[in-house]
Amino acid sequence: MTRTPYAELLAMLSRHRGVTGSFVVSERDGLAVDSNVQIGVHAEAVAALAASLHRKARLACGAAGCGEVTFLRLDAEKGGICAAGRDDLVLVTISEARANIGLLRVEMMRAAKALT
Repeated sequence: MTRTPYAELLAMLSRHRGVTGSFVVSERDGLAVDSNVQIGVHAEAVAALAASLHRKARLACGAAGCGEVTFLRLDAEKGGICAAGRDDLVLVTISEARANIGLLRVEMMRAAKALT
């Protein structure tokens, strides 16, 4: 198995309680560059949708004069999706409702700085 430059970073995020998957996704085409997901997670679909969501949020914030998007959180009934981007790459996590989002946000913001 080939290790990517993001494997350790994704493994660290996936070890958080309640995180069921983590990805590095290309914002441009929605393809997962690397992922660490539990069985049953539809990785390709989540990667594409999260990249599109991040891109649209970035464009909306730019048009509104809010500056760069730093962190994006989508809450749902049973959990949610978090995204933090840098350049063309987006770091994405899927989490259950029991996840500590504050701690996850801190770790994702730190990890996003390492994306190149």
